[in-house]
Amino acid sequence: MKTAPVKIKTVLVTGCSSGIGLATARLLHERGWQVAPTARKAADLDMLRAEGFDPVVLDVTDSASIANAASAVLARFGGQLGAIVNNAGFGLTSAIEDAPRAMLRDIFEVNVFGLQELTSRFIPLFRKQGYGRIVNVSSVVGELSLPFAGVYSASKFAVEALSDALRRELFDSGVAVSIIQPGPIETKFSENLAHHTERYPANPDSPFTEFYKEAIGTRKTGKAARTAEKFMKPPEAVAEKIFQCLESARPPIRARVTAVAYFGAFVRRALPASLVDAVMISQLKKRI
Repeated sequence: MKTAPVKIKTVLVTGCSSGIGLATARLLHERGWQVAPTARKAADLDMLRAEGFDPVVLDVTDSASIANAASAVLARFGGQLGAIVNNAGFGLTSAIEDAPRAMLRDIFEVNVFGLQELTSRFIPLFRKQGYGRIVNVSSVVGELSLPFAGVYSASKFAVEALSDALRRELFDSGVAVSIIQPGPIETKFSENLAHHTERYPANPDSPFTEFYKEAIGTRKTGKAARTAEKFMKPPEAVAEKIFQCLESARPPIRARVTAVAYFGAFVRRALPASLVDAVMISQLKKRI
């Protein structure tokens, strides 16, 4: 697999309104990279300007916005770009049987389709340069699907599949593709997940109605599950792994953050599905 050493320290980072994206933009800027952070909302763009960034407006669900953002970034960096970090995304809580088509469509638009379309805008440039780094932020659930996270997990499984295929297709281009798999991170993800979930009509006949009420109520407070809290790391830990992917002479294919992410990968590869099912079901029985 051919990759070129770091040559151009310019980077586009998506989803920089908070959490991992904002931490990544800050860390890369501190370490000498020219960063074009993106956000969708005016308030978030103003926040980034207040921090000294020149942000780019980007709505990854809108092809015109993607085209405009790509043009703006290339104009800013003189027609060159060293890397893209695809971090924009959101999660949902829903049993598969309760997930309406609109829910799947919306999460795939952001987590998968927007990621792919934006990345594809820059691949011809990377090929021409003979250099480029692509870092896609996935999740531990991109390898291990969890109950009530199946919709989000499906989108991250898709990110993993796209990333693997793209990495192989770019084998002789000098372009490296890395996947970041965070576990529980101290961000607003849990809070945002609750609000995103509530955008969709509830199934009045769902056998999980009471579970949803408790789970969504807990997430609105920003609290994670007690088990997850023990292993949480700050978003800067993810930003550090992203930095390593951008600057390493041999970027990792997958970089995991938190013990939970490493354990999830082990479970997915080493244990029989029947055993994993039994453990997860036993935990579900305690919660439902």
